[in-house]
Amino acid sequence: MTIDTTPLNEIITARIAARGRITFAEFMAACLYEPGLGYYTSAGRKVGAEGDFYTSITVHAAFGRVLAREMAQMWRSMGCPTGFTLVECGAGNGRLACDIMDYLAEREEQMYGALQLVLVEQEPSLESAQRDMLAAHISRLSWLSPDEFASGRFTFSGCLYSNELIDALPVQRVVMTSEGLKEIYVVCMDGAFSEETGELSTPELEAYLLRIGVVLHPAQQAEINLNAPKWLASAATALQQGFILTIDYGYTAAELYTPRRKLGTLLCYYRHQTEENPYLRLGLQDITTHVDFTTLMACGESIGLKNVWFGEQYRFLMSAGIVEEIEEIERSDVSDEEKLRLRLTLKKLILPDGGMGDTFRVLIQSAGVAAPTLLCQRRIGG
Repeated sequence: MTIDTTPLNEIITARIAARGRITFAEFMAACLYEPGLGYYTSAGRKVGAEGDFYTSITVHAAFGRVLAREMAQMWRSMGCPTGFTLVECGAGNGRLACDIMDYLAEREEQMYGALQLVLVEQEPSLESAQRDMLAAHISRLSWLSPDEFASGRFTFSGCLYSNELIDALPVQRVVMTSEGLKEIYVVCMDGAFSEETGELSTPELEAYLLRIGVVLHPAQQAEINLNAPKWLASAATALQQGFILTIDYGYTAAELYTPRRKLGTLLCYYRHQTEENPYLRLGLQDITTHVDFTTLMACGESIGLKNVWFGEQYRFLMSAGIVEEIEEIERSDVSDEEKLRLRLTLKKLILPDGGMGDTFRVLIQSAGVAAPTLLCQRRIGG
């Protein structure tokens, strides 16, 4: 086995041999979620210095604490109910959930007393790490598989949140040709994966672009995430009253499908290096695409959700409480050197112009909450 081949190579090759070419969504689903072998369903650290990429969670606990401030405001907007459930989809090792729960236990005693935390996780082996991380809150903790979450049997009131979840949902890829819109399929020739174009596997692909008013330019490639609206529909079905908070890197449809992105946004991550070839290191490198927030907002409205707030991460954090977190650090008794280090660290979360601050977007949607007043709706500096 060479450095670029893994057990998934044989599995996917066999599937193509048995069934013919497959959609890129099928290929991506195997690479990321094949039981025991996919990137997100196998053991190993994915984020942080020892992993393949950084997220806002790994930068500093202040990220989770600001989310907790906003969640407390959501609870108040719902009339301070005696039962409030937080649901995190794709919780990883539980670090973000821990930062949120620690803050609420420390600062929001009444809300914490009403709180339950549900982790929706694809990989069962992560439960042990999450138990350890959230040991102080274990009595409030439970788990669901994605299938259980999407079954329609689970319902809750409170806040469902996700951080970098939608970008890892399998996507289909299309290209505009002289004969019209075609789909990009994965084939296997002489033991190597390659691509070929063909007729669309589903009319939903063309309908998707029609709904957002996008016409691709000749030879322009793009990704279409049909799984994102399905996931949002499952979330909306489960949510009886409350909020859906989505954090991810992405754009509005007009930005995402601009002709400047001639090859789309598909990227892979391996040991903090980007890679454009998804056919290497199957199951060992992350595969992601940017999120189409226009579709998330439009689909949400079509199923009864209200769009409460959408904008860049730095705007959300500045309005929702990152300044207060920085001020608390300044008032603490840590050394001046440590304060400086923390200030520089937190800049990564809010730095615009290509940093996490404007690469990431935040979308808040609500159901059954009349005119909520959230911290992120405050004017920055006001």
